[in-house]
Amino acid sequence: MLKGIDPVVSPELLKALAEMGHGDEILFADAHFPGRTNARELIRADGLSVDRVLKGVAPLIELDSYATPVIMTAPVPGDTLDPDVEARIRKALDYKGEIEFVTRDELYARAKRAFAVVQTGETAKYGNVFVKKGVTPVG
Repeated sequence: MLKGIDPVVSPELLKALAEMGHGDEILFADAHFPGRTNARELIRADGLSVDRVLKGVAPLIELDSYATPVIMTAPVPGDTLDPDVEARIRKALDYKGEIEFVTRDELYARAKRAFAVVQTGETAKYGNVFVKKGVTPVG
């Protein structure tokens, strides 16, 4: 256990966050996401909601300021998003900026290129969010 690091941030997640560089993306996926199929590195966070994990991660990384740093899954045609999911993600990240939305197929393709996938216990539909790491300020 380390001081100042939320216990929801596992050693594996902490290592991934530290190894990521500017522009790298990490997917915080819901419990329905086919993680083993679509991840170069899969980190488990079972039983935790996506916003709870994001709240633990937010103080540890800088969001990208050169590109949209928060990317979510768009609903499939004929379905709707639960606005609470986006609200919880925004609050956890303390983020008021633009959010990019990607289709299901784009979600899977992007996940395969992501630095890592964190499989949470989130049960809300479309509870997937990519976070793009920015440059950590010096000093």
